[in-house]
Amino acid sequence: QVQPVESGGGSLQAGGSLRLSCTASGYTYSSYFMAWFRQAPGKEREGVAAICAGGSRTYYSDSVRGRFTVSQDNARNTLYLQMNSLKPEDTAMYYCATRSRPGAWYEGRTYSIWGQGTQVTVSS
Repeated sequence: QVQPVESGGGSLQAGGSLRLSCTASGYTYSSYFMAWFRQAPGKEREGVAAICAGGSRTYYSDSVRGRFTVSQDNARNTLYLQMNSLKPEDTAMYYCATRSRPGAWYEGRTYSIWGQGTQVTVSS
């Protein structure tokens, strides 16, 4: 099973927190550049956060910097996205992805392995 599986989504009120997880078998996450994307209905897919192979550097979109944290647990081969101070505009389907070609971290075209997504809904 190479396709990642996301979990941890849900519905909550603004100001709350969630932690998304992304797990897969068949390859080692720490060896790849990985990212979280999201897509809301009627909107384009947006790169939210990314972490380089080995986990020494992380990247965030302006809309989530300071509120979201991306991390890896190498022992569990799991990618996480800790989301704090959630806002209604964070409502979207969230996907984890593995990068396969060079390019800007926030460009979906550079990623080739995608999960099915987990829904996050934040109410005001």
